[in-house]
Amino acid sequence: QVRLVESGGGLVQTGGSLRLSCVASGRIITYFDMGWYSQTPGNQREMVAVVAYSGNINYADSVKGRFTITRDNARNRVYLEMNNLKPEDTAVYYCSAYDSTAYRPVRYWGLGIPVTVSS
Repeated sequence: QVRLVESGGGLVQTGGSLRLSCVASGRIITYFDMGWYSQTPGNQREMVAVVAYSGNINYADSVKGRFTITRDNARNRVYLEMNNLKPEDTAVYYCSAYDSTAYRPVRYWGLGIPVTVSS
């Protein structure tokens, strides 16, 4: 079992920056694909950025060039640096840990943290 706790969200003006952090406990994340997903009311959760255990990184097109995902396996953490924020980035952001190496692949979620970008 993996517990994920997000922090760093809040209210920011358009053009501002935030840094989201996610700390994992219960298992080391070295072989997990770690990611950030966003969700707005009435919509499905969407991938924002993922860093695989191999180091490969994928971003949603809407955040390319503005957001940066990094991971620190030694500290069991993953971060999302969010720059040049736009009102459309407003959402609840969830940290995800995906164990694709398990006999039965499993995904863990944090409880989410809200990000609000005012215009």
